Amino acid sequence: MAEAAEVSEGCRLPVLRRNQDNEDEWPLAEILSVKDISGRRLFYVHYIDFNKRLDEWVTPERLDLQRVQGPRKEAKTPTKNGLPGSRPGSPERDPRKSLELPAAPASGKSLPGPPGPPGLGSGPVPLTLRFHLPQENVAEPPPAPPPHGAQRPTKRKVEVVSPATPVPAATETSQASRLPQNGSARRAVAAQPGRKRKSACLGTDEDSQDSSDGAPSAPRMTGSLVSDRSHDDIVTRMKNIECIELGRHRLKPWYFSPYPQELTALPVLYLCEFCLKYGHSLRCLQRHLTKCDLRHPPGNEIYRKGTISFFEIDGRKNKSYSQNLCLLAKCFLDHKTLYYDTDPFLFYVMTEYDCKGFHIVGYFSKEKESTEDYNVACILTLPPYQRRGYGKLLIEFSYELSKVEGKTGTPEKPLSDLGLLSCSYWSQTILEILMGLKAEGGERPQITINEISEITSIKKEDVIPTLQYLNLINYYKGQYILTLSGDIVEGHERAMLKRVLRIDAKCLHFTPKDWSKRGKW
Repeated sequence: MAEAAEVSEGCRLPVLRRNQDNEDEWPLAEILSVKDISGRRLFYVHYIDFNKRLDEWVTPERLDLQRVQGPRKEAKTPTKNGLPGSRPGSPERDPRKSLELPAAPASGKSLPGPPGPPGLGSGPVPLTLRFHLPQENVAEPPPAPPPHGAQRPTKRKVEVVSPATPVPAATETSQASRLPQNGSARRAVAAQPGRKRKSACLGTDEDSQDSSDGAPSAPRMTGSLVSDRSHDDIVTRMKNIECIELGRHRLKPWYFSPYPQELTALPVLYLCEFCLKYGHSLRCLQRHLTKCDLRHPPGNEIYRKGTISFFEIDGRKNKSYSQNLCLLAKCFLDHKTLYYDTDPFLFYVMTEYDCKGFHIVGYFSKEKESTEDYNVACILTLPPYQRRGYGKLLIEFSYELSKVEGKTGTPEKPLSDLGLLSCSYWSQTILEILMGLKAEGGERPQITINEISEITSIKKEDVIPTLQYLNLINYYKGQYILTLSGDIVEGHERAMLKRVLRIDAKCLHFTPKDWSKRGKW
């Protein structure tokens, strides 16, 4: 049996922890760092195949010293182009895996090809979607007989009859196979070399790097907040802030954030909840509050309904606040990098109002000019306000801005834990449109992919995979039809009942700016 003094960085061994059911378990963990405090040895561990937010300092009593694995050769810090990199993490935690969306359909008209086999990869077939009511007499292929005693689910159909946008072939890397349904989110499993990956769903604990060739790429210096994980080191893999006091809340950070080194040794980091400036002690915060006259985020209030408000903040005009906001957000976002040059960004901060002022709930940022039509760069709801519907409200607000701008948008990849809510937002929004269609003049209601995109401001490259993931598209008599099963309708109605917070477009006072005509932001 090994001694605690013999356990060094890079070693792997089981570590005792409590799970969500308050039960003891011994997952395998890697020792990232070792330190001595007052003669007591502490170990910073990362639980293999667990999210980094669960990393923690543990005492020797929690280590299983009978099953110690020595440091692996591949665990040494590799180099890339002469620069130090990070140790390779577990396969499911590697954020450099590619998240590729289907290629944009070719613009212009395309001639329909001859009817092919029932599949979406038989060639570009123009689409138009319209409801096919079940009571009408339509010759359908005989379905498979249901099990004895089983009830046949009622279905609503949408028929494809006239040209619109072609549906791309469904591939294993299609976003359709990874979208959460009806507000649920599932874990994404990274593709392994030499192994055919089954269809998987995106999960709330997974990160993936947007790259056309699957290789990690450096972030765009024009504004992308995607981090280049190839240059991580052991320091950035460890949480450096113990606790943050923000207003009436105390937050325990999940990830590393580059606050000044002298602040990392403090038991509590104190932040002003209005200007987000940080202080060394409670006394420093109290002295600051006597001089700070802000009671809301700087910038323009562009939305207010009830106690919910949104403020638009220019990263160039309010640089200090924007940088402090990025420092705070980095404590809860692992896959984004922090640029002190916030000039290319706009920040939209959501607040709750009470008698003391406007308290920050969450925010999202977007580039002033995005060549990829990104309408969200970073998005975050602070932990005290999570699981209350604010995340989806932020996403809905980002698309509401896109509607006013007359554009379609998509969130920047890789999606953060909260950014994955955009996938369920797509499902709920598209189903809401389809279920709201009504017959006019005796004709069955119809709608095209382009019209769905224009109504919702969701890019066509996101609409089509969402329809595919929900299994709405079917091939029948040489045409594509959309079938809404009873289970999908019921699941959508249950999800919408839980979604109480919604954006009211009448309360939005927003005038988009043409940043391309400005010499400098």
